[in-house]
Amino acid sequence: MKDFVSKRAEEIKPSGIRKFFDIASREKDVISLGVGEPDFITPWEVRDAGIQAIKKGYTQYTSNVGLPSLRKEISEYLKCRYNVKCFSADNIIMTIGASEAIDATLRAVTDDGDEILIPDPSYVSYAPCVTLAGGVPVSLPCSGDNGFIITPDNLKKCITKKTKALVFPYPNNPTGGIMTKEDIEKIIPILVENDILVITDEIYAELCYEGKNVSMASFEEMKGRVVLIGGFSKSFAMTGWRIGFVCADDRIIGAIRKIHQYTTICAPIFSQYAALTALTSGKNDNYQTVNDMKEEYDRRRKFMYKSFIDMGLNCFEPKGAFYIFPSVENTGMDGDTFANLLLKEEKIAVVPGSAFGESGKNFIRCSYAYALSDLVKAMKKIGAFVERHKLK
Repeated sequence: MKDFVSKRAEEIKPSGIRKFFDIASREKDVISLGVGEPDFITPWEVRDAGIQAIKKGYTQYTSNVGLPSLRKEISEYLKCRYNVKCFSADNIIMTIGASEAIDATLRAVTDDGDEILIPDPSYVSYAPCVTLAGGVPVSLPCSGDNGFIITPDNLKKCITKKTKALVFPYPNNPTGGIMTKEDIEKIIPILVENDILVITDEIYAELCYEGKNVSMASFEEMKGRVVLIGGFSKSFAMTGWRIGFVCADDRIIGAIRKIHQYTTICAPIFSQYAALTALTSGKNDNYQTVNDMKEEYDRRRKFMYKSFIDMGLNCFEPKGAFYIFPSVENTGMDGDTFANLLLKEEKIAVVPGSAFGESGKNFIRCSYAYALSDLVKAMKKIGAFVERHKLK
């Protein structure tokens, strides 16, 4: 019998996050700090908008690209909130979450053998999607010593004649790192000089704790060479609604549209109406529920950071998203060993940093998208574990 599994699919490793939590799910009484999902429920008026859409019989397909009113609102939102002026409604497609947008974008721009730069550590799906698109994922190592940002030096070292694009995942999962305006300005000349496309994943854009997110697409020099990906899962606690979007110039968005229409047709109509309400309610920072969520994340962030520092682990203070990424080197363990032993001894589940790239092998990722009471219990147990195992 022939081997019917493609080589590309065969070579892709299972998600390091899911692999670990399949193990954790079989254990009893485990406190999990692993899932990157808000512990808040979608705000009522957003839920109600979805319900009303169904009651009105809005259960059909929309156009491939999505509701015109929603795409127009996203265009205005990006302009007013992040000074991104280059994308009209015609340059936007509604997708099945940001995940579909990432996959469709990479397939739309990648030819066989193209190299796609991916900051390391980063979200687990980028490299497999590059591989499935026929490209070559290239690790761009980032260090906690400078906040896990992309520097001109480490960017230059990774560029070759085959480099096609850079994935730009800030605010970053798993590190919580951000890129400031000054940080971005330092690398733009390199990107322009080498004619590199930037795929900026801004799913955590609303979760910045020191000012607003700075979008790569807001720089005039980058016009025509940025694909912007966003969504509603994290900012509006809408993970299960599966609604995201992708923005690009005419030619690239046309290529993405072809892939999108042959694979998913369109995003769910009732999710689109819910997203429209989320955006229109949130104008001018008046959407108190979102602000309340962000304030609560910030409180948890500060607690987690102080707790890891107090127990003697080296830890970068996260500036965005809702993850913290402490180093476990001074226990004499790598992240995988630490996570497995922590689960066994203390019934606490965290994600080994190796799931996010080679640069994360001596780290663990903890999500603080959990109730503070659960975080307090978990950190007490982690503290006791570190005290037992810390190198003297």
